[in-house]
Amino acid sequence: MSSKKQPPLAPTPPSTVFALDARLAQMREGCIECGACVRECAFLRRYGTPWRIAHEWGSPRAEHERLPFSCSLCGLCATVCPQDLDPRALFLDMRRAAVRQGLGRYPEHDRLVDYETRGTSPRYTWYGLPEGCDTVFFPGCTFPATRPAVTRKLFHFLADKVPNLGVVMDCCTKPSHDLGREQAFGERFFELRDWLVQRGVRRVLVNCPNCFGVFARYGEELQVETVYEYLAANGVPQGANLSGAVSVHDPCPLRDQPQAHQSVRTLLARMGLEVKEMKHHGTNTVCCGEGGNVAPVDRQLAANWGNVRREESRSRTVVTYCAGCTAYLSSYVPAVHVLDLVFFPKLAAAGQAKISGPPLTYLNRLRLKAWFKRTIKAVHERVRPTGLDNGS
Repeated sequence: MSSKKQPPLAPTPPSTVFALDARLAQMREGCIECGACVRECAFLRRYGTPWRIAHEWGSPRAEHERLPFSCSLCGLCATVCPQDLDPRALFLDMRRAAVRQGLGRYPEHDRLVDYETRGTSPRYTWYGLPEGCDTVFFPGCTFPATRPAVTRKLFHFLADKVPNLGVVMDCCTKPSHDLGREQAFGERFFELRDWLVQRGVRRVLVNCPNCFGVFARYGEELQVETVYEYLAANGVPQGANLSGAVSVHDPCPLRDQPQAHQSVRTLLARMGLEVKEMKHHGTNTVCCGEGGNVAPVDRQLAANWGNVRREESRSRTVVTYCAGCTAYLSSYVPAVHVLDLVFFPKLAAAGQAKISGPPLTYLNRLRLKAWFKRTIKAVHERVRPTGLDNGS
């Protein structure tokens, strides 16, 4: 299997020329139907090679409407392609085309869209920048909602190391990005980015792999780093004294970030845990099953990835560093977030990490917002403005 770096998704904000025709032509001309991607992916085994999909796109087959929304957008196809093609980017542009044509809004996605809308509302957002702040902590949505105590501990650790650390409680709007909702994504994310840049912020520290992917592709002047490298480089954790073997699930958005892969393994080794690698790891990792928001429209294809992880882990505990991956994989294998192990090692190792579920998750975000407002002496602060786009 190839381990080359996958090509990045080209930014396609609302103001750019739509590129689906060019991507279709590239796939029709470049795909040699070698089968490398098909062997790795149940979605492609169902629908055919990227060459076949590109050639049949636009035909009256009814399945075409939902086809791109059944791809997990994990990028493994691009990693293994000997022609350096990126089918994932093609399927994302197909999603964008569907939304533009009024065909890409499914009732199954309404819950996720509502979750994002709440996460970017004035009620749940807060930006706090102290004097001289050039670095902010961006905890994301799901992680602080489900793990408020870990979020506070993580912020305290970072604040001890990073002078004048600020915080941004907001959503990076990756759900809209992956659902092809260009207008909603563009208006919300670029407004967030520009506000930070205009106030001197140059670095964003994230614990969420999805947030990393969005900032890395669209952040422009903003440098993004994961907290995992920072934790590994600064001596955390201390005195965990655990034992046993675990496997590591590397989240798809960090597929091409070997520093993050190694940092998580360094943290686990420092705690006394042995890592037994699964067949798919690092650059060649697979989706947990949650990627691309596939499960609401095609639960069978989403479940395929969870089954892969169950087989490859051989019933070992799987450590990952994405709150969404942890929750999804927990239906298939014992799964734990590495930050639970870092800050509450004994409880997490015993499967007793305190993880909140809805509706308490929304209350946790409000409480964290109040805590951050008390903790940070902000000279620049705000909540999200009202009236941002909620459409396509």
